[in-house]
Amino acid sequence: MQIGFIGLGKMGGNMVHRIQRDSEHECIAFDRKAASVEAAESHGATGAGSLEELVGKLDAPRTVWVMVPAGEPTESTVLELADRLDSGDLIVDGGNSNFHDDIRRGAELADRGLHYVDVGTSGGVWGLETGYCMMVGGPPEGVERLTPILDVLAPPDGWRHFGAAGAGHYVKMVHNGVEYGLMQAYAEGFELMHKSPFDIDLQEVAGLWNRGSVVRSWLCELAERAFAAEGNDLEAIVGHVSDSGEGRWTVFDGIDRDVPTPVITAALYARFYSRGAGDYTNRMLAALRNQFGGHDVERAAGGG
Repeated sequence: MQIGFIGLGKMGGNMVHRIQRDSEHECIAFDRKAASVEAAESHGATGAGSLEELVGKLDAPRTVWVMVPAGEPTESTVLELADRLDSGDLIVDGGNSNFHDDIRRGAELADRGLHYVDVGTSGGVWGLETGYCMMVGGPPEGVERLTPILDVLAPPDGWRHFGAAGAGHYVKMVHNGVEYGLMQAYAEGFELMHKSPFDIDLQEVAGLWNRGSVVRSWLCELAERAFAAEGNDLEAIVGHVSDSGEGRWTVFDGIDRDVPTPVITAALYARFYSRGAGDYTNRMLAALRNQFGGHDVERAAGGG
């Protein structure tokens, strides 16, 4: 099977590598960075210098996998592709798009005779070796055509079709919200042990918890690796935690559906605080305590 791949970053490049290494399928690969295309070619893929060239190298009916950042980059790429493809061709969004965008795109592309499949992809940089967990949405005929590629990219029994366009990214959105909560719980627990009166080796704790404990997980395995690489104190790492958007979408969707998500919401807010958000709130709290109780405030440099 032929498949076009647009976007050869950490995940897209590794996905092309896995397909070329582990199957007889043929990847036609494009990225705006020539070095990324050259890397894909080194793994056996056929490079393309533009979207037009990529489409021209694919036999009909074509299948093109888009693996670029969510939002405008994905939107513009899908629209540009749609203008170059023919009825019966398939566009796959394997990034982290909002499921509302998938629902809209699926309907718009269907009106043009194009199939659209959304694939929520988990596995990160480890997917090349262990495979990717893939959560799929879209019409059955499109998913059926994509099945040989999904079978290569996922570990055994490692993908599922959950429904119409948007279902795959919806499940992935919730997956990432749950991930926020799990990570926050581990982080808080390890900080408590780090500040305890005991000299606890946190790498040993993480390793032990993965041997029969009810909290064993791959995240705990990664914690063990992190402590091995960075030490108990993690002193070389700045506590600045970004978010890619799916946690916010999970919280918003919970509000829309009257589903309380206190753990996921608190984990998201903790990331905001890690980036300095909330500093004004804390200054206001200090000012109010000073006003009603005469409590001392710690003055900023040059603040009088």
